[in-house]
Amino acid sequence: MATVLLVRHGRTTANASGVLAGRAVGVALDQIGRDQAALTGDRLAAVPLVQVVTSPLERCQQTAQHILDRQTGSPGLTVEADLTECDYGQWQGRTLAELATEALWPTVQAQPSAVVFPGGESMAGMQARAVAAIRRHDAAVEAEHGPGAVWAAVSHGDIIKSILADALGTHLDLFQRIDVGPASVSIVRYGASRPTVHATNTDAGDLSWLSQGRASGDAPVGGGAGHTAPSGTGV
Repeated sequence: MATVLLVRHGRTTANASGVLAGRAVGVALDQIGRDQAALTGDRLAAVPLVQVVTSPLERCQQTAQHILDRQTGSPGLTVEADLTECDYGQWQGRTLAELATEALWPTVQAQPSAVVFPGGESMAGMQARAVAAIRRHDAAVEAEHGPGAVWAAVSHGDIIKSILADALGTHLDLFQRIDVGPASVSIVRYGASRPTVHATNTDAGDLSWLSQGRASGDAPVGGGAGHTAPSGTGV
């Protein structure tokens, strides 16, 4: 089975000021975000990626470029519209502090599956298109490069949280229990019988073990022996 690394973009000017950027243009990584993306690129340099797929928004493309710059090979770059940020509609561009006073806020926190952002999309629709895109690209990567292939998808916090919830078999209403920090790496493998989540929200640790691949999609009874991380740090 192929392996997908779900990478959130680094911190942006909007993140730093507590603004919900949504799909607004011109929202770029700040200096901390560039440093975070560079560190993630360094972590992924030990993994020969065959493909990098990114949201079309600037902050994700900047993060993807940091990853590509540190690859010794030449992985392809694909822009995927279905990995773009949630359409927050009239919430876009407003501060989180202000949005927390809205009547819809408690529902966003406790029952996301029922949320439709005013003038925007539903959170259920967001999850459906993002999961479909990831599974589609994963199947294409495995068909072209084989079951040991590793690829990266660079996207946004709520998008990645919704993908992880699906992979974990968790209802969307519980996805706020998942944290996905800036420039973090989460690891998922889609097997014939089920997805396997190998890591979530990591921002440090050796990833070279990913180049070892995996022969079977079956879960090791008892937990198995794990992977060998040459640096001894793991994730």
